[in-house]
Amino acid sequence: MPAIYAKAPGKIILFGEHAVVYGQPAIAIPVNKVSATARVLPKISGGKNQVRIKASDVQLDTALSDLDKNHPIAVAIQQVLNAIELDQLPSLTLMISSTIPIAAGMGSSAAITIAIIRALTDFLGKPLTTEAISALAFEVEKIHHGTPSGIDNQVIAHQKPMLYSPGKPIEQLIIREPTHWVIADSGEESPTKSTVADVRKLHAQDPESYDQVFEKIGQITLKARPALIAGDTGTLGQLMLENQYFLEQLAVSSPKLEKLISAAVSAGAIGAKLSGGGRGGNMIALAPSEKTQPIEAALLAAGATRVITTTLIKKGRD
Repeated sequence: MPAIYAKAPGKIILFGEHAVVYGQPAIAIPVNKVSATARVLPKISGGKNQVRIKASDVQLDTALSDLDKNHPIAVAIQQVLNAIELDQLPSLTLMISSTIPIAAGMGSSAAITIAIIRALTDFLGKPLTTEAISALAFEVEKIHHGTPSGIDNQVIAHQKPMLYSPGKPIEQLIIREPTHWVIADSGEESPTKSTVADVRKLHAQDPESYDQVFEKIGQITLKARPALIAGDTGTLGQLMLENQYFLEQLAVSSPKLEKLISAAVSAGAIGAKLSGGGRGGNMIALAPSEKTQPIEAALLAAGATRVITTTLIKKGRD
């Protein structure tokens, strides 16, 4: 049996983070310049369920049987077994690697989980639908983030830009005109689980006021949908700045993120904001095509530890 591998891209939220946890819409896009990869290599000798997990990025090299059953990788594997109604795996080695920054709001955990699920189900000859893979990944995301919105697993599984509204069917956005985005890593880890929990505490203290903030972010997101499809960069840039203002009201920004946002705008970005959990992680800037390199340089000079440029182009539906 040959080795099988699967990849899953990163993602970046353009609009609606945090508000999406409270029923508001959010827009996110895949970022294919970074990805997670899972490789499954069969063990020719040995009995069943001799499974080795190797993830050199996080210094993990262990037998599955020695991994805590609540570890996200163990849970992902169990989700696969449950979905395909299998009691145990054949002997194999699962190798995991990723170029997606960890704890930076780019969907690292969801991408790793989706790559694992795709590789294992393909290896076992039991491929699942994209929606089924997304649903399994969502269960694992609960371990990482507590109360995830579901947007990471959806965008990464489908590998398409999406408008996501909790409790409603996802909407794949069919892009008519390209837009150019520069993503900068602040170098500060962004623990989404803790920032989401802190926002929840604020909401519990004053639900009426914070519901109004979430509703305003939701309105911004809905206005951004047609602008993103049409490539209306002027509208998108203004909406990004408005969204950033409300994220600051939620106390999820940081001086470093705001420094990067200011540097991007000064270098010619049409708009910029933090992306993801906040208090670190990434910010994203909307760039005129001719300004991407100056914006990259300005962000690095302002202290970004990594810069990724991606272009959102027209693609069809699944």
